[in-house]
Amino acid sequence: MEWNVNNAFKTYKDMEPKSVMDMALIQNVDTIDIGLGSSEKGNSVVPTKRKKTMTSVYLKFFETAPDGKSRRCKFCGQCYSIATATGNLGRHLSNRHPGYDKSGDTIAISAPQPIPVIKKTQPQGKAQVDYDHLNWLLIKWLILASLPPSTLEEKWLANSFKFLNPSVQLWPGEKYKVVFHEVFMSMQEDVQAYLDHISSKISVILDIWTSYEQISYMSVTCQWIDENWSFQKVLLDICHIPYPCGSSEIYQSLTKVLKMYNLENRVLSCTHDNSQNAIHACHTLKEEIDGHKYGPFCYLPCAARALNLIIDDGLKTTKPVISKIREFALELNSSGEMSEYFIHLTSVYQEGSWKFPLETSARWSSNYQMLDIVHKASKSMDAVLRKHEETLGSRMLLTPTEKNVANIVHGYLEPFYKTTNNICTNKLLTVGLVLFFMDHISETIAACRESHHNPDWLKNAADEMGKKARNYSSQVCNIFSYMTAILDPRIKSELIPESLGSGNYLEEARTYFMRNYSASHFSSITSTYNTQEIEDGGSVSFAEEIARKKRRASLSCATDELTQYLSEPPAPIPTDVLEWWKVNSTRYPRLSLMARDFLAVQPTSVAPEELFCSRGDEIDKQRFFLPHDSTQAILCIRSWTQGGIKLKYKSTEIDYERLMELAAAAGAENSVAVSEKKPK
Repeated sequence: MEWNVNNAFKTYKDMEPKSVMDMALIQNVDTIDIGLGSSEKGNSVVPTKRKKTMTSVYLKFFETAPDGKSRRCKFCGQCYSIATATGNLGRHLSNRHPGYDKSGDTIAISAPQPIPVIKKTQPQGKAQVDYDHLNWLLIKWLILASLPPSTLEEKWLANSFKFLNPSVQLWPGEKYKVVFHEVFMSMQEDVQAYLDHISSKISVILDIWTSYEQISYMSVTCQWIDENWSFQKVLLDICHIPYPCGSSEIYQSLTKVLKMYNLENRVLSCTHDNSQNAIHACHTLKEEIDGHKYGPFCYLPCAARALNLIIDDGLKTTKPVISKIREFALELNSSGEMSEYFIHLTSVYQEGSWKFPLETSARWSSNYQMLDIVHKASKSMDAVLRKHEETLGSRMLLTPTEKNVANIVHGYLEPFYKTTNNICTNKLLTVGLVLFFMDHISETIAACRESHHNPDWLKNAADEMGKKARNYSSQVCNIFSYMTAILDPRIKSELIPESLGSGNYLEEARTYFMRNYSASHFSSITSTYNTQEIEDGGSVSFAEEIARKKRRASLSCATDELTQYLSEPPAPIPTDVLEWWKVNSTRYPRLSLMARDFLAVQPTSVAPEELFCSRGDEIDKQRFFLPHDSTQAILCIRSWTQGGIKLKYKSTEIDYERLMELAAAAGAENSVAVSEKKPK
């Protein structure tokens, strides 16, 4: 992963506020008295009391180096060839040492000092950079690339820096680990403070994986909708699940995180990864929440994982064919001549337009593209293989039967491909929208089974797909899924699956709404009235009777909010759900509170594009290869910084914008120095 001034830094630069705190460097790190632009060795010491007077405008600020072949700046130690034009020396002084001409003709030379603090108010690009700044930039690189600190212990990397500047010294590996831990702790405190101000219910999602060390981890992420109707999401923690990694260990790890952030009484739902251990852990959590009477709680399976398994059953028959096509696609990607010939043929045969490199991962989107090649560009594929038969052989040529199978499966799975595309590109994927899509998937599977034109092998595959679809539906068929679905203005009660609409869920939803989002607003008034009524011996004044009627009317209006909302036709599918509620919250003041809570319930435990597309391969690699001592800190810090939380060390914000400016200035100075040292 490349990281430089032009790409990764700008991602974070956009998040920086206009006014940034001073950045204090690590106090217990020994620094050396040199800048990144210096060519002197780190242990060189310049005399501290020597004075020297020169007559030239610029030369008086330089002294002759011991080698007699270069001049050294008295301010920073930067060296230039003895033949360097005085104009270049003047530019160095103007850029690096503004105000140098106001210091008088006599200059006191002292050893350059390390910079303990970098202030935002300093002139841009004028400060000397010490090697600690480089180490902080390397920390940012490790975070962006999800690399462990041990990466910097590679000798070739350290030698590369030494080649660029012999004075560079990287921190020991253990020091990087200590710094990462301190940064993690500082940022975690900010996350805790941030979550304390949430007024609505929150929902959590779980994702579990195993590293190369066979250690199991679980990411716990929470999401909610804020007062401005913006969807918010933050990673809470990356938990190590102790052996034997069963439901008990998952439950204990999850509750530990919720208690650490004081969320156990504010969590409304948990979306798990469909594993049996996660399901049992969520069930145990529900029993605990119900026992403490914190409020309602539900847990849901991951729709994306369920859909991925369903599709996998549909691909089983064609996997050998897909493997052949993938090998062909890899050959096209590796040969410019071959890919150009393929593009030329597809143009001649009018077999569509193709962009290279082709996606060749083993994930669903890539598998469908393999089938797409056969379906749309079969002639071009055959022609390329025949032309290069001497080098490629005939192993990738498809028989007519294989082509027929690929085309049948391509046509059958096309609605699945369109569904996953919609799921991956939707701005806010709600439970209601996912249930709408999954219902369509079930109908497609049923139509395949009932068709008299489909071959038996495809019907058998559809039978297996149907079992998994029904299993998912049985897990989400409950009152919470129903309430979440109808609160999506695009779905309401008209577009929910029949399995949800056939029950008595509407009346249960109405009761839940009245109990939790309407009656509670009047509990204090009712309590006061009852006390007064007892004190008056049960007598009620005429004015109090009127007030009572108005309160009942208000409660009736609350009920009418839900009735009125459902009586209106659903909004178009492209509608922005949160924007719709933001505009209509004044019409439904109580129902909108419920919508804020329930629309935050996520139907997937992982971003769909990470499961269906090749992007997931990179994420899996990063997770798999991180060692145990770095996994939590690296992944959490990366997620938090990407979410806009400032990177801090011991509660002090790291001013990366200033560090990058200093690094760029030092690089420019080095370039000038190197170019001027070249013989003419």
